Parts: sequence; structure tokens; C-alpha cells
Amino acid sequence: MLEPQTADGKVLWHFTMSLDGFVADPGHGMDWMTGVTSRPGLIDEYATTTGAVLGGRDGWDAYPDPSGIYGGAWKGPLFVLTHHPEDATPTDGVTFLNCGADEAVRIGLEAANGKNLEVFSPDIGRQLLALGLIDEIDLHIAPVLLGDGIRLYDNPGGTPIHLRGLGREDPRGVLDVRFRPADRAPRS
Repeated sequence: MLEPQTADGKVLWHFTMSLDGFVADPGHGMDWMTGVTSRPGLIDEYATTTGAVLGGRDGWDAYPDPSGIYGGAWKGPLFVLTHHPEDATPTDGVTFLNCGADEAVRIGLEAANGKNLEVFSPDIGRQLLALGLIDEIDLHIAPVLLGDGIRLYDNPGGTPIHLRGLGREDPRGVLDVRFRPADRAPRS
């Protein structure tokens, strides 16, 4: 089991993801997460260690409510990176940025005040990964196959990015998971 998340000023790309690699359905919907459970205390862990959140415009337009982050358990500055901040609806606690992803990280980390900056955008996360600005990728794999939607990481023609598992005996080892369709009993 992984150690609890720490608030030490890192850039954390954080998502719950379907087993087939999607973080949202095609319209950025999250209804597929209904009924999915996480370990006790996980939401409080992230609410406590997160100092600021950086997201993208598509996600913001789908869920324009900063009070909904971690079910309302988290309060803090939210930054939305967009090419068109002028047509965004002003919202308390939300700053719309029109800058490079690296500058958005600088601004977000400063606002996080020593805690973590959480990245809630696949596209921004991919850009930050390419820039070498992601410190950790924290995924929670949900027991569901979506088949379509917004992928965590999509970089056709790109070079593979090798990762090291944290809290594992062999950080280069394969992560083994095993599931059964929920409506199927084991064969006798």
C-alpha cells in the first residue's frame, strides 16, 4: 500500500481513471464513478495536502463549481488555463490564466504556499510531463471499462515515457490488477 500523500510543494497530476485509461466520458461526464469507492480517509488526505488546483477550460466548462472539488472538502485557489479568459464567467476563487503551462505551474505553486499543486487536466498534464514539471502521477484505477472518453494520456506518435512506481519493492515492475465483470459469478 502506498504511503499517504504529503503536502511538500509538488506538482501532482491526479485522477481517478477507468481500467482502460479514461478519466471522463466523451462529454467530460463523471457519472461512471457513481458507486466506486476509495480507501477511507483518501479525500481528506488530498483536501489537506492540496494548496491549489490547476485545470483546463474544457473541464471547467463541464464542472464550473470550485466548491465541488473533493466533495467540498477542499477550499483554495483554482486556476483555469485557457486561450480565451475574456469569455469566462468570473467566479470567486477562480483565476483564468492565458499563459504557458510552465507559467501556470509557477503561479499555482506560489499560491499553493508550500502544499501541492494538483493538475486536473489530461492535456495540461501531458504538456507539463513533456516540460519535466510533473513530480508525481497519482492514479486511482476504478473497476470500470468506459470504452470511450477523455484519456489520461494521449500522445500519438510520441516517445514512451517510462515511470517508476512509488512505494514498491521493484519501482520498474508491472502493476498487477485482477477484475471480474460485476454481473458474473466465478465459474465452478
